[in-house]
Parts: sequence; C-alpha cells; structure tokens
Amino acid sequence: MTHRAEIDDTYAEAFRSIYAEILVTARDRQWLEHAINAATGNASSTIFCDCEAGLDRFVNLPETQGQPGDFVTPDGRPGAVIQFHVPRFRKDRVAALERSLLVRLSQNILTCPTTACFNLLETDPYYKLGRKIAFFGDGHQYRARRFDRKVWVIPTLSGEFVLDRRFGFQDGLMGGNLWFFAADLDASLLAAERAAAGAASVPGVILPFPGGVTGSGSKAGSRYSFSIASTYEKYCPTLRDKLGDQSGLPSGVNAVMEIIINGHDLPTICAATQAAIHAAIETPGLLKISAGNYNGRLGKSFIHLHPEKQPG
Repeated sequence: MTHRAEIDDTYAEAFRSIYAEILVTARDRQWLEHAINAATGNASSTIFCDCEAGLDRFVNLPETQGQPGDFVTPDGRPGAVIQFHVPRFRKDRVAALERSLLVRLSQNILTCPTTACFNLLETDPYYKLGRKIAFFGDGHQYRARRFDRKVWVIPTLSGEFVLDRRFGFQDGLMGGNLWFFAADLDASLLAAERAAAGAASVPGVILPFPGGVTGSGSKAGSRYSFSIASTYEKYCPTLRDKLGDQSGLPSGVNAVMEIIINGHDLPTICAATQAAIHAAIETPGLLKISAGNYNGRLGKSFIHLHPEKQPG
C-alpha cells in the first residue's frame, strides 16, 4: 500500500505585494545561473531583506521547449524569468522596489558576463530604470532600438550591455506556504525538496528561500520590540518537553520544513500549492502537510490545502 501523508484541513495566509518581473538572457545556462544567483541573493524574507526575489523559470532552452510558460526571448538566447516582491503594507513600497531593482540589476546583472535585461510587465506606472542604470556608461551610453524594443546600450569591456528603458510593476502576492511534518529531518527535508520542485513547475511563482526551503519557519511578532518576527516555538521539536501542552507538534513529528510561495496572483499560487502537495505527499516518513496562518491578521488571501474548500 502506498504511503500518503495526511493533508491538514487548513489554509495558508498570503498578503499583498507589488512586484517586478524581468527577463535576463545570456550566452548559455551557466552564465544565466551566475546572474540569477547574484541578483536574487540575500532576498529570502521580507523580515530583514530589501525584497524577496527568486527564479520563476528558465526559457528558450532545449529542455524547456514545450513546457508551460516557455517562449522565445527577444534576442533569441537562453533566458530566465525573475521576480522581485516588496510587501504592499510598506509605506515606501514603490521606492523600495525601485531601489532593490536598481541595485540588483546594476550590480548583479550588468556585471555578469554576456547578459542582457528585459522588462516583462507592460504596466503604467513604471520605473525609468534603464536610464538610471545607463549612467554607468559615463556619457557613452545611448538609446537604440534592438529586437523591436526601446533600449539603452551601455559600452562595457566585454562589448555592450543592453537593457529595456522601462520596467513595470504591479500587485502580486507573498506568503503562500506549506509545512511538512515528518518523523525525522531527512524525511521532512526530502518532502520539502519535492514540494519545492512541484511548485516551481508552475509558471508565475517563486520560492525565495535557499533551495526553495526554510528550516526556520517564523511567526509574526516577538517578545522583543525591535523584531517583527521570531521562531515559531510551538513547532520546534527541541522545545516539545519545555512547552508541554503548549507544543503544537503532532505525535511522532521530530522535524518540520516549510516552503514559501510568492507569485502573480491567488489562482497561480493555489495551483503551485496543489502541485507541491502532489509532489510531496507520498514521501516516506512524512506524516502531515499543513500551513501557517494568523486568522486573517497578516493577509486576506487564503490558499486552502483542500482545493474543494477554495472559493470560486
């Protein structure tokens, strides 16, 4: 008989964001991965990072042909779609997202050999980001029309760097999540790895934590006034005896891993959640799949683990 973990009758609680979506192209996948790793570094959690960022998907590669969300890039080279999210509850959200993009595109994409950078959101308002980054050209930069797009061209030691003039942004969602309760660390991590791969197969989402997984799931708030989040002590295995009846760990659970899912909108994150559950549910040693919520105090977008409970 195939083992299947229990699916908790609960929901994940997502909150609104604004996000930008860019396309990076490069000579090959190796240099794409270097650019992605640099541009999405230190962007796991809005708790302390300037943004949450991650790879959505690779495109225009032999292995992506025929897959959902694949397309031919403007310059015909291999590409990667990257998202950058800032919580909408930040009063400075528009300026904060622009600052994150300015830093990461100029310091991590422009500097990476063979790359180019394109906007994927044709929205109004937008950032005139290309013009600001183009100042690196020290007066030698120029506007041009390449690949039927309005771009800035910056001379560099390796040739030139091309990027779109405008980069749009729009409303998205952050904070979709799943928890994996398992008999031991290995089982919990394997389930989370499978779930992360399943969620990542859905175009339009990112998993911002390293490898798509976090082993330090948090709760909103802290006993310390300077911290907006802290460890979720109810679900820490080493605190089970100390907390006694206050522990939230089911019997037999000795490790919990979590994945966080950000994306375009609620239907996209719901689809990614179900793909993650399907990918992980038969993991040996996995006892339960659950999710974190705060009864609507953090966000108003609920992602039900039982899809029949999801409002139409």
